[in-house]
Amino acid sequence: MPTTENKAVLREELKDRVKDIVKDDYAYGFHDDDIQYSFKSRKGLDERMVREISALKKEPEWMLERRLQAYRTFLRYPLPSFLSTDALEHIDFDNIYYFMRASDRAQRDWKDVPEGVRRTFDRLGVPEAERNFLAGVSAQYDSEVVYHSVKEELSSKGVLFTDMDSALREHGDIVRKYFGTVIPTGDNKFAALNTAVWSGGSFVYVPKGVEVAIPLQAYFRINSDNMGQFERTLIIADEGAKVHYLEGCTAPTYSEHALHSAVVELIAMKGATIRYTTIQNWSKNVYNLVTKRAFAYENARVEWIDGNLGSCLTVKYPAIHLKGEGASGEVMSVAFAGKGQHQDAGARVIAFAPNTSATVTSKSISKDGGRTSYRGLVRVMKGVQKVQVHTVCDALLMDEGSRSDTYPTMQVDEKDVNIGHEATVSKIGDEQLFYLTSRGVTADQARLMIVNGFMEPFTKELPLEYAVELRRLMELEMEGGIG
Repeated sequence: MPTTENKAVLREELKDRVKDIVKDDYAYGFHDDDIQYSFKSRKGLDERMVREISALKKEPEWMLERRLQAYRTFLRYPLPSFLSTDALEHIDFDNIYYFMRASDRAQRDWKDVPEGVRRTFDRLGVPEAERNFLAGVSAQYDSEVVYHSVKEELSSKGVLFTDMDSALREHGDIVRKYFGTVIPTGDNKFAALNTAVWSGGSFVYVPKGVEVAIPLQAYFRINSDNMGQFERTLIIADEGAKVHYLEGCTAPTYSEHALHSAVVELIAMKGATIRYTTIQNWSKNVYNLVTKRAFAYENARVEWIDGNLGSCLTVKYPAIHLKGEGASGEVMSVAFAGKGQHQDAGARVIAFAPNTSATVTSKSISKDGGRTSYRGLVRVMKGVQKVQVHTVCDALLMDEGSRSDTYPTMQVDEKDVNIGHEATVSKIGDEQLFYLTSRGVTADQARLMIVNGFMEPFTKELPLEYAVELRRLMELEMEGGIG
């Protein structure tokens, strides 16, 4: 492990690296300096800080005990060994703010949100999105949710959609029953860290037979430098229920790194359907280290639609545990890695019940020396038969200096199953460029058209507004010196 002196030297080197890597055209790289925080923790993490966070939130004793247990687990666990050591060793856990409160409570009326915070989300388009097509919105600024709204017609059907802090106060029995059951404290070092210092995030409960026809959305914004954001999301769809949850994320551009380490737990009961759509567009000074997992019970279906742009390093493998007969799932992801970026993404599917199925589709694009990795796991437990899982990984390299890796793992303990994996790596061909440019399209436009066609299976799964925004973001990423 680096010494304190070495860490200081590394931080200064990283500042220079980040300045060189981060582009001026990152659309969401602005930050607000005039925010008056009602509470801002000191840097660093110890047991006293864990207790202070819990006390500020006036949490029940059982949650404090859960946090303390998780903190001790975090201290014991090493950094993940499957990543290269230098990928994570630059994270200085003593140089992070673990809790910042921009507002004393989540507001229900947009005009009651502090002016500086409101200005940020106005620039990000969150209120407009709410007015246009969303059934409910939750907006988190640094550590806590500052605004929350849900349509009355959903509340009248018994749908619960609120931030996790409010859910712990108002629906404590439900939270206690399911919290940490999908992703236990000891799952990995960063899940333990999240459990110790979690704040904000979303809580959704959809009663039996209720279909939420319009999406729910949460938006997560990191504003401060050296900030750690640790939201916790728990979504429960009861028998026969159906819900679509959308998530967007951005952060300002700073010369020092920020840490985003979320935990997301999904529970789809018998016959239920959950779709979880993420478009993460972090600035390139953010470590994005996320644990996401779903339980799908009898005849239930879970879909992860996962888009990853930005960050210096993303580590994220949405998982589906097929827990009941007839359960099914899908993971569809796209990742873009530019200069100085590593997108280490993938999926995990584990079959615990027979007659289950899942598909995994992974698309990745590497440019200007960026690196993408698909890291997947398909596992069929002993005694579980008639399982079908098919994985497709397609990588597109934009230049000679970029890189793509595939690390598939398959552990199959039964014979009567159908498991498939295929992977392709390709470059933009001269013939394709010649065909398009000969018809009056510029070379840069031609490359963008090819990239958009490559991503089309992913973008068609997004709501129209999100698909348009993703295409616009890709245009910004692709501008200048492609190939």
